[in-house]
Amino acid sequence: MVQWTDAERSAIISLWGKIDVNETGPQALTRLLIVYPWTQRHFDKATFGNLSTNAAILGNPRVAEHGRTVMGGLERAVKNLDDIKNAYAKLSVMHSEKLHVDPDNFRLLAECISVCVGAKFGPSVFTADVQEAWQKFLAVVVAALGRQYH
Repeated sequence: MVQWTDAERSAIISLWGKIDVNETGPQALTRLLIVYPWTQRHFDKATFGNLSTNAAILGNPRVAEHGRTVMGGLERAVKNLDDIKNAYAKLSVMHSEKLHVDPDNFRLLAECISVCVGAKFGPSVFTADVQEAWQKFLAVVVAALGRQYH
């Protein structure tokens, strides 16, 4: 079980309150699919449609919607800071046993989320201390999502 300092809790909750999931989610997932194109293989063409070009990904409403869904899942972790592992147990099983997602993709998406958050807020909000807490938080989320794989 991870231990959070009061400062880390405060930083995570405060930052989360500033994040627009409708903006950050689609941006982060789009970035993932463009920067790491091999991750596209986990996105069924029948469900997600055309992912063949950067322009197609950028304009794909299904990608944007799934990005919002991902951020909604991240909100679950924010609300369950003391038990992220159990909060993500079913998601871990689904991603490993049903979707067969490469668990490294969770880490790559977490990096994309951080890039989008950092670009949006800059160093005045996304300070080194806030980033440290945020990165720790995302590492815990990634570990929880990948738990079923171990």
